[in-house]
Amino acid sequence: MNLSKLIAQAAGGRVIRTGFIPQDSVSRRELNSPEVKHHISGGFLNAERIVLTLYPEHIPSVSDPVDIWEVSGEFSPHMDAVQLKHRLLDLVPEEQLGDIREHQGAYWVAATGKASAVLEGLTTLGGTEITVEKVDLSEHQRPSKTREVVVPSMRVDVVGAKGFGVSRAYFQVGLENKKVRLNGQIAKSSSEIREGDMLSAEGIGKIEFKRIINETRRGNFKVELLIHRE
Repeated sequence: MNLSKLIAQAAGGRVIRTGFIPQDSVSRRELNSPEVKHHISGGFLNAERIVLTLYPEHIPSVSDPVDIWEVSGEFSPHMDAVQLKHRLLDLVPEEQLGDIREHQGAYWVAATGKASAVLEGLTTLGGTEITVEKVDLSEHQRPSKTREVVVPSMRVDVVGAKGFGVSRAYFQVGLENKKVRLNGQIAKSSSEIREGDMLSAEGIGKIEFKRIINETRRGNFKVELLIHRE
């Protein structure tokens, strides 16, 4: 994917939408163009595969292209998310199929485009009778909220711990276990976060770094964060 080319096309007045792509293939810093807006959706809060929409600055917003479907049935004990994906790929293109996650004995499947219509109409899969229902994730996720916090530096371990309201030692464990990502890439404690960056922590949520409000007299920074909790 040539992100620079897609941004140029959107700046020229087009709405550009990808299929599902790996989250870590998108440079969020490159997306910070004054002429182009973007919308990233994977259905799930910390999705590994996302759909990127780029659109001109004069368009106020775009619709979310990703749906979540709950697939349930009397599956074999050997069935898991990987096997389910292989079966679904016999029916829909891979670029229209996102993350698949187990949920209380069923599977939640992210899909876009024609794949959503295919999933909605399924009654059997691999010889197993199934039920497919659309899921409204807003009923299962905590509402996002904006926080203003004061931090001594822009290091990931500092901003992450402060933003999520956990101890720095606790957050450090997640970093050491490679559970924390900065703009889709595995983060290091010493990595620095900038305006427009996305910090995600498995099992906790995501932080969108909105802006630096000011620098205090003691050399600390007051920053605005948008917090999405799992």
